[in-house]
Amino acid sequence: MATFQLEIVTPEGLIFPAKDSEGKVGSKEVDFLILPGSEGEMGVYAGHAPLMTQLKPGELVFLQNGKETVLAVGEGFVEVTQDAVAILTDMALQADDIDEAVAKDAIARAEAALQNQIADDQEVATVNASLQKSLAQLKVKSRTHKK
Repeated sequence: MATFQLEIVTPEGLIFPAKDSEGKVGSKEVDFLILPGSEGEMGVYAGHAPLMTQLKPGELVFLQNGKETVLAVGEGFVEVTQDAVAILTDMALQADDIDEAVAKDAIARAEAALQNQIADDQEVATVNASLQKSLAQLKVKSRTHKK
């Protein structure tokens, strides 16, 4: 199977490929990628048509050497070329890095804020974005703990 390079970057730094205990960057090569794009879930194989799209909060899944990795991602941008995918996002968390209690608390606060009828459209968008990120975290956490 043909592979392509994947790079995921957040404000905290390079998330994928990860560094090993010696600080060396691992392989960027992946077999397949599923991401939450602006038009819905999108799959990418090597040789995909070039495009740019907006990343929405949700689950990002990729296969590397037959191993599936699932991340909860926030908003951002995706650039796809025939041999690489670059993702810039405000959040990318593996299940082990997600605190379920914190995510549930954030959801409760966001839902309460939305029920209190926030007047400002920008504030509503901010609260909705926070809600979607927290829901994505819970989905990833529950998905990986079912295995």
